Amino acid sequence: MLKIDCHAHILPETWPSLKDKYGYGGFIQLVHHAPDRARMMRDDGTFFRDIARNCWDPNAVLADMDANSVDAMVLCTVPVLFSYWAQPGDTLDWSRFLNDHLAGVVHEHPRRFIGLGTVPLQDVDLAIKEMQRCKSELGFRGIEIGSNVNAKNLDDKIFFPFWEAAQEMEMGVFVHPWEMMGAERTSRYFLQWLVGMPAETTLAVTSMIFGGVFDSFPSLKVMFAHAGGSFPYTLGRISHGYHARPDLCNVHGVKDPAEYVGRFWVDSITHNADALRFLITLIGENRIAYGTDYPFPLGDLEHGKFIEEMDDISPQTKRIIFESSVLDFLGLSSKDFTRS
Repeated sequence: MLKIDCHAHILPETWPSLKDKYGYGGFIQLVHHAPDRARMMRDDGTFFRDIARNCWDPNAVLADMDANSVDAMVLCTVPVLFSYWAQPGDTLDWSRFLNDHLAGVVHEHPRRFIGLGTVPLQDVDLAIKEMQRCKSELGFRGIEIGSNVNAKNLDDKIFFPFWEAAQEMEMGVFVHPWEMMGAERTSRYFLQWLVGMPAETTLAVTSMIFGGVFDSFPSLKVMFAHAGGSFPYTLGRISHGYHARPDLCNVHGVKDPAEYVGRFWVDSITHNADALRFLITLIGENRIAYGTDYPFPLGDLEHGKFIEEMDDISPQTKRIIFESSVLDFLGLSSKDFTRS
């Protein structure tokens, strides 16, 4: 059985001042302030996050993988770097920089790393163009996007050409929460990450269902981060609301939301064995892929240990979660990552 992490992050070790390059502020800079440590800072001097070498150094990542018997990792950028708020041409240029860096990391370690690109989704035409480059030139099998784009939910009709292109290209789309709703009420106690992220992901899933995205693009491959957020545990309420108030919920003639279970993937980051058991019962193991959110503190930094220790799920189920689901999502084969 392979152990393939479907959700991990990496960024370049350095990059030029984007404020100087593009002529306006709001971007993230990386300030290396101590050995093996750096601060992610907004260019107005606001602190965002402290990170360690394993956020930018592939060799440090590989050492952690080897120590935890992880065969391969799917790497994508850190969501705060999406920069959907910036001028579209600038975000395209920045996306190309990030994607070229990631392609280089994958090229150096093709049996250990898989890349998901990023695109300037505030301009759908440019996003499709960069997604095509990610596939044809860089060899990526998927991309990572945010859960909303400048407060537009993912069911907005403006994104339908993007969904159509992703379906035609057979590109997996990994949806990661960012710019969480309710931010003005969740600034204390780390609540944007503890409460806002699960709610934001639930909003993305439910919007795509009620907005008809899954009906319009039946072959689209989508995975939602953090075990689907709160969606699996509020599906009963969502389904009940669909029947109780169809005048408000079912404005696009979609099916019961419960019928869309199995149409998308989620990662396994529940941090709780009972929650994962429920997820397996609800969604099925073939739509759950082991992930960690490495290398961030809210991630599963024991690399699936709690799954490995679950004696009540079969070896076959573990194989599906650790290996088969993500390979199916990205259209890959296990032989591409089996180490000699």
